[in-house]
Amino acid sequence: MTIQMPEKLVIATRESRLALWQAEHVQAKLSALYPNTRVELLKMTTRGDQILDKTLSKVGGKGLFVKELETALLDGRADLAVHSLKDVPVDLKSPFQLACVMEREDPRDAFVSNDYASLADLPAGAVVGTSSLRRESQIRERYPHLEVKPLRGNLDTRLRKLDEGQYAAIILAAAGLKRLQLSERIRDYISIEDSLPAAGQGALGIEILEARTDMYALLQALQHTPTQQCTLAERAVSLALGGSCQVPLAAHATQQEGQLHIDALVASTDGKTILRASLAGDATQAEKLGLQVAEQLKEKGALALVEQALAQN
Repeated sequence: MTIQMPEKLVIATRESRLALWQAEHVQAKLSALYPNTRVELLKMTTRGDQILDKTLSKVGGKGLFVKELETALLDGRADLAVHSLKDVPVDLKSPFQLACVMEREDPRDAFVSNDYASLADLPAGAVVGTSSLRRESQIRERYPHLEVKPLRGNLDTRLRKLDEGQYAAIILAAAGLKRLQLSERIRDYISIEDSLPAAGQGALGIEILEARTDMYALLQALQHTPTQQCTLAERAVSLALGGSCQVPLAAHATQQEGQLHIDALVASTDGKTILRASLAGDATQAEKLGLQVAEQLKEKGALALVEQALAQN
């Protein structure tokens, strides 16, 4: 199939430093693939960037980071939007679609502190900052003597709050720190087993309008099939359980030699109840595997935990 290349492509992106890195990464990839096309950025501020005094679970969730970018797709100001995949709602609806998922960076959570080497080193009552109920519940399960407090803002703002002494430590996605050349801030990488990641964590997703079959075709060169299959399974778990940032839910898949292994959990915010499930199977059946893991969790009582979390928020 011959792809008819446009003279110009416009990428919608948030204006945070990490979002710009991600958009510029895609811009560079597209410019290398299609040198006769001019690739530009449309920088935008979203409601998620503006509301910093409340936790995401209280103000509408991670979808707040994509709405304005989707408006730019609808009105023709942009051809594609680049997101951290974990910020893209799992129930993405028409007229939008996920055109491709790029190769995943490190999916782990990172422990960042100026005074302590790891979560295990923190003394009783030490304040840990995180924006994620998923992280909070897993910390509370393993370290009930710690105090977990909300942490909002872009990556630089969160690091500044740590440096000002508002927290003894903060938990961030390792991928963002690595992408911004801030790996030296990471004191410890928290293992997947100790802090199961969010669905899609570490991967970049590119969103377009369903009607843009031309865009879909030219973006397939950026598709990383193993990551796409893993994140498809992860997002299927989240969708089946009504996942949002209002629910402590995690799902992480790996793939090797055509086999996909997925782990998932649903928790109470206080970490006192955590339900876990895992499954392995053919990677081409990724979505089905995700739905089957979600069924395992439902059989263990996950929906009651989901309802409890939604009621609290």
